[in-house]
Amino acid sequence: MTASEEFTLLVVDDERSNLESIEKIFVREGVRVFTAPDARSALELVRTQSIHVVLTDLMMPGTTGVDLLRAVKQLRPDVEVVLMTAFGTVESAVAAMKEGAYDFVEKPLKRVPIVKSVRKAAERGRLLAENKSLRAEVERLSHRDIVGQAPNFRRVIDVAQQAAPSQATVLVLGESGTGKELVARLVHERSSRSKGPFVAVNCAALPESILESELFGHSRGAFTGAVAKKDGRFAKAEGGTLFLDEIGELSPHVQVKLLRVLQEGEYEPVGGDTVKADVRIVAATNRDLSAEVKNGRFREDLFYRLNVIAVTCPPLRARREDIPLLVDHFLALYSAKNHRTRLTVNRAALDALLGYAWPGNIRELENVIERAVVLARADVMDVADLPEYLQKSSEVFGENLQFTLGTPLAEIEERLLRETLRHTKGDKQLAAQLLGISVRTIYRKIDGRDD
Repeated sequence: MTASEEFTLLVVDDERSNLESIEKIFVREGVRVFTAPDARSALELVRTQSIHVVLTDLMMPGTTGVDLLRAVKQLRPDVEVVLMTAFGTVESAVAAMKEGAYDFVEKPLKRVPIVKSVRKAAERGRLLAENKSLRAEVERLSHRDIVGQAPNFRRVIDVAQQAAPSQATVLVLGESGTGKELVARLVHERSSRSKGPFVAVNCAALPESILESELFGHSRGAFTGAVAKKDGRFAKAEGGTLFLDEIGELSPHVQVKLLRVLQEGEYEPVGGDTVKADVRIVAATNRDLSAEVKNGRFREDLFYRLNVIAVTCPPLRARREDIPLLVDHFLALYSAKNHRTRLTVNRAALDALLGYAWPGNIRELENVIERAVVLARADVMDVADLPEYLQKSSEVFGENLQFTLGTPLAEIEERLLRETLRHTKGDKQLAAQLLGISVRTIYRKIDGRDD
């Protein structure tokens, strides 16, 4: 039922004259009306017809209006119920509202109050239905579906799906914002542990002093301030999957405890006794763990325990063909979340998005689209709705640099860097963002030194 549509009313009363009188009132109002002389026939109509509001007498022989109210709410919680009550039973009607009735009207019935009450009940039902539908749409869109068809990205998804049914530890590599947690959730959802919890921990976000306790828990009195026993993330993930993001940030001491979990399937809470761990671990990092091992910052034995099945999420700049799909997905998500008409994107804005290097990857793209949805004045997203640095990006990449086949790569890089700096008026920070490289790299290139 939309705002412009009329609703369907079911009138329930054991007095035929009342039924006929109320039916005439609402038919004149353009409302579709069903009538029923008792609760049994009323419930049958609720089951078989699209009823929006039930207007029922409170006092009826056999099944009362309150009994009918309870039955209707159990059968169809979205149907609003208005009670008709005689003088002296108002207290009963108020009590019935606590059972879920929307309103009550007193007999003898007057046309204006009864029409007003029933219409307000119908409007409330319509708004609740709209909100429920919107919440369902937002939940559907918010669920991190796998969006992308680029071959390098699909290979990652294929490996993750193959690994999911096993008990093998999965290591997800890639730059920040490339969707590593999305891959971890996919592994969990396609595994035999999917009905168990998925618990995510960002190891870089927790101070080293509390990370051990946060992961493994602690017993009462284990340290100053430990006034009660606390379960850690391993306990919370029991029977499911524990996702350890930014695992390269773990301290040597915590690395040892994690290694024990992977080797022995057990751990010790801080100040506590040994506990068995029924948890699958999926780890992720944006660091080169091989280099971290060589530099002595990460345990080699732990690395090999984690690196049973490794996948590398490609950066967004390496899967540009997926940008239109991601833009469309985020436009749908944030249009629904912000209660506005579904936005689309014009060619100029899409070209700007395609031309940018996305150093922050999918996370940065998502933030840009959310901002545009909030600030866009029209229902079509334009370049003007993008952040200023992306508007400048569209100017830089709006021109084509042409090179003769066989032009040395070093010369191509030099010309591209020079043209980018010219368009950014020497702003090296912006140039680095546009090219997807670090400012230090720009300085090295300018100084004539190789990477």
